[in-house]
Amino acid sequence: MDFTKFTEQIPKIKNLPLPGRAAHYKMAPEVRIRELEAGTIVRKNPKKAGVMVLFYPNDKYDTQVLLILRRSYEGVHSNQVAFPGGKEEKEDSSILSTALRETFEEVGVKPERVEVIREMSEIYIPPSNFWVHPYVGLYKNPEPFILQQAEVEQLIEVPLMHVMDDSFLTSQTLSTSYAKNIEVPAFHLNGFTVWGATAMMLNEIRELIKQVV
Repeated sequence: MDFTKFTEQIPKIKNLPLPGRAAHYKMAPEVRIRELEAGTIVRKNPKKAGVMVLFYPNDKYDTQVLLILRRSYEGVHSNQVAFPGGKEEKEDSSILSTALRETFEEVGVKPERVEVIREMSEIYIPPSNFWVHPYVGLYKNPEPFILQQAEVEQLIEVPLMHVMDDSFLTSQTLSTSYAKNIEVPAFHLNGFTVWGATAMMLNEIRELIKQVV
């Protein structure tokens, strides 16, 4: 998808209602949907996090979306695919500031170089007790990414056309932090299985983009 055309169309999502839960549930395992609908998930003073869904051109001026593979560590999100972002800190003036700061720290994208389009629906992640606030941003003139070696294993630069193509939707049997051997809807992108909250957020953005491009 040509990046120039994409930048002309993507601002139109600002005025669209967010699909929210309906889009999230399409990429959530049945057990998680049942828990959410039954109200059995208890939110215990959740922490906040901000993430950035960053769109930018490659050298052929095709639109890409940036994902990262997190390093292995002692935690529930070890070695998972995610958007750049992280936990809110006291010095952050807003959760958007959190998303921009963390994106700079993790992949070296300067906040002033990101054109923020809009906030998406927040999503609660029970295993880590986080409310995650995703934002859509354009990075029109990208510089080489600089990885935060302590946290980021590698970049996953995905063509937007793959995100929009239903043939890249799949499912996989996984053991998660909350259930064993469950069928999980997912995206298969660049050889990686993208599932859980990242897939849910990506699907909401995907459904908005379908309405404007």
